[in-house]
Amino acid sequence: MLRLKSFFCLGLCLGCGSIMAAGQAVPTASQASSLSVFGGLTGVYTDLDGGRNLGITAGVDYTVGGYRRFHPGLEIRGTYPIVDGTQAKEKDALVGVRVTHQTGPFNLYGDFLFGRGEIKYIAPFDVGTLQYLATDTNIYSPGVGAEYDLTHHFAVRADAQYERWGTPAVASGAVWETVLTGAVTYKFDFNHHFKRPKRDFDPAISNH
Repeated sequence: MLRLKSFFCLGLCLGCGSIMAAGQAVPTASQASSLSVFGGLTGVYTDLDGGRNLGITAGVDYTVGGYRRFHPGLEIRGTYPIVDGTQAKEKDALVGVRVTHQTGPFNLYGDFLFGRGEIKYIAPFDVGTLQYLATDTNIYSPGVGAEYDLTHHFAVRADAQYERWGTPAVASGAVWETVLTGAVTYKFDFNHHFKRPKRDFDPAISNH
């Protein structure tokens, strides 16, 4: 649990550092970079004897520059269980790269995330002389998704991650989980619109 929190804090610090550094390098009026946050519900198919659970997911996306509507960026996300699963309940913290392709109001993206997670088993199980109640593991997660802009600031999104979790609960020592998330996104606007300041009215000037 402590390692999971430490990893999430490290990812958040690295992400914030990247955001600040890139933000200083890019003029605010250009909007060449963007920052957004998202939150929603996540359904997890754990691959442990058909197990499932439900959680909440929240995250941050930072996108920079781009070429021909392709925009690379950084994503940080975490998932916490809100309903006990049929076999296990899980929480994780992930960070990684994301590439977005923008087509009108649609934003299609693919990502690769990595991080740490914890599996708590609903019923303890025995392996030899050991009894397992929970497992901490590394996670590797490729994924794809789509986002649709509703307004200048708000969008809805849906994505799917395919996650590898290590666990002694199966003979292979690892499971590949399917993680489906539906969320709402809020996009910050740092493209300040500067207006020409109004001059004080001077009758002497206006008469010339």
